[in-house]
Amino acid sequence: MAVAARQGRATASPLTSSPVATSTTARPGFLGGWLSRIPLPKWALIAIAVAVAVLLLLFLICIIRCCCRKKKPKKKERVSLHTVGNSTMASLVQPEMEDLERAAEQTGRGKLQYSLEYNFRAQELKVGVKQAAELKAMDSGGTSDPYVIVYLTSDMKKRYETKVYRKTLNPVFNENFTFQVPQAEVPDSTLVMQMYDFNRFAKHDIIGEVRLPLASVNLQHVIEQWSDLVAASKVEEEHLGEICFSLRYVPSTSKLTVLILEAKKLKRMDSHGLSDPFVKVHLILNRKKWKKKKTSVKKNTLSPYFNEAFVFEVPFNQIQNVDVVISVWDHDKVTKNEPIGKLFLGCRATGKQLRHWSDMLSNPRRPLAQWHSLQPPDVVDKALGLKSHLKLPLPHR
Repeated sequence: MAVAARQGRATASPLTSSPVATSTTARPGFLGGWLSRIPLPKWALIAIAVAVAVLLLLFLICIIRCCCRKKKPKKKERVSLHTVGNSTMASLVQPEMEDLERAAEQTGRGKLQYSLEYNFRAQELKVGVKQAAELKAMDSGGTSDPYVIVYLTSDMKKRYETKVYRKTLNPVFNENFTFQVPQAEVPDSTLVMQMYDFNRFAKHDIIGEVRLPLASVNLQHVIEQWSDLVAASKVEEEHLGEICFSLRYVPSTSKLTVLILEAKKLKRMDSHGLSDPFVKVHLILNRKKWKKKKTSVKKNTLSPYFNEAFVFEVPFNQIQNVDVVISVWDHDKVTKNEPIGKLFLGCRATGKQLRHWSDMLSNPRRPLAQWHSLQPPDVVDKALGLKSHLKLPLPHR
């Protein structure tokens, strides 16, 4: 019994070196031998071993990532410096194709000599088209048939043309043209001289143009100079003028008041460089003409002052369906009156016209005045999409 007891104690002791004790607690390798000497339960020893292994693995991953980060920036730096150097040298040696095409488009069209003289007493601008040199060849034979068209952007209806000179790239024109331009309107005008190549059987080709804003020119002295021809503008924006009016709507009385105040910088419609303007006010209901009124005619002016009010009765339930059309006309006793420009306001309008209309509805009983630019009549008519006139039902007999 004593022997058996001693054998049992030897087996239960964790520090014994007997074969039984070794087979229960020992682990292979250095880590296993080290852990076998710690007096802990079996599950705790396993957890410590796993934790140590995980920490070692994370440590190795961090070392690898740090090494990679140090190497990549050097590689990127080398590549970026190489790329910048090549692109810089390429731009110095060989320009972009788009830049070359744009430069070729703006140069090589020739140049034009002209003169300007403004008579302040008569309010006349005298333009002299002198000569051209080194024009671009437009014909297959290496020459052109040039002529010049001269006009002002403030009065595009009045245009002058020089004579056509055959088969030359260095024509001498020596022709003078006179424009009536009031001194107050000189800063808003631009002189345009367009060089064309005449073609008997096809459309005339434009060689180039010179645009000279008169605001940038000192007209106190006679000017004579050369200017290079450049590519002609694709779209010519014609200035028709501006008009100022106020709107007021009172929902309780269903009264819409349109007060036509004044206009300025109107387009010249008469041969003497002025116009006889008057204003029409149309009310459009559901895209059909409903009511209209007009101002008096102001003679020989491009900046008329009216100060005339028109009152329309528009029920509140119809105000959202109404368009107000403001149009400026040139009165003519002999021929038909010509429209200078139009605009319309209402819920279908856009831009400043829509804001003006919205402000009127948001501020009942308060008159709101604002300036507006006139638009081409056909553009406004197309936007309105007018139908036939509104016919009121006849009373039954």
